[in-house]
Amino acid sequence: MSLLVTGSIGIDTVRTPYGYNKDCIGGSVVHFSMGAGIFTHVKFLGVVGEDCPFDLNELFKGRDVDLDGLEVRKGSKTFRWSGSYEGDMNEAHTNSVDLNVLAEAPPRVPDNFKNCEFVFLANTAPALQIKLLEQLGSPSFIAADTMNHWITTQKDCLLKLLDRINLLILNEGEAKLLTGQRNLVTAAKQILDMGPRVVIIKKGEHGAMMYDANGDIFLLPAYPTSVVIDPTGAGDSFAGGLMGYLSQVGTVDIISLRNAMVYGTVTASFTIGDFSIHGLHAATREKIDERFDRLRKVTQF
Repeated sequence: MSLLVTGSIGIDTVRTPYGYNKDCIGGSVVHFSMGAGIFTHVKFLGVVGEDCPFDLNELFKGRDVDLDGLEVRKGSKTFRWSGSYEGDMNEAHTNSVDLNVLAEAPPRVPDNFKNCEFVFLANTAPALQIKLLEQLGSPSFIAADTMNHWITTQKDCLLKLLDRINLLILNEGEAKLLTGQRNLVTAAKQILDMGPRVVIIKKGEHGAMMYDANGDIFLLPAYPTSVVIDPTGAGDSFAGGLMGYLSQVGTVDIISLRNAMVYGTVTASFTIGDFSIHGLHAATREKIDERFDRLRKVTQF
């Protein structure tokens, strides 16, 4: 089945204890598609300014990613983000953000993109995410991501979005901010009351938790890695692996969701191994399956 994703395409500058990477490719839709394109056909929807220095056709060579939804907008500038990581690198410190084209109207959805069964709304303004949904047919499964900024500044709009989606993916801090709850199980239950039937809460180096409307809980540790070079995009590639697998198998139940979380986790483990998309770009399905099997073995008891 086909998978539609929309989100940001960015020019990133990142500093970590392992180095400094200036003006590299970034953005939620890029990291997501690089991961999801290993599993399924991805319809890529995003917009850049005419200053964008990257050749995305070359970037996604070897991945099953359809770039018909990529818009290069004349007179606009590409989204830029600069951030840094310190210590355990569980959280990025944003140094500067230039929304540029992301502050404008969302890209138009091509006609051949409108009937995708699976849709992922990568992190961007909830108002834009809703406008995107209004251009689509009737997807069978819709998932979304969000961030602290939108919870604080556009909560009413975010709540409207949550009533229209099946799965919300967010991190521990965002779950607590959205609900006002310190306990993650209580927070997950409260998020389900807002509309989604599944919520996945990411906990960085401590893995992730899934809670669904039937009361099923699944806890998964992170893939064991000895070195984290750059966590930027790890959450987006986690979502890419997860949604890519669900689109591949074409069904959503507790078993497929659990397997999808494992695939998302091991996909993200490639992202953190290098700057930008370099670690993930080198990933193959064979390498991902090897890590899937290893993670399954180390979590059995």
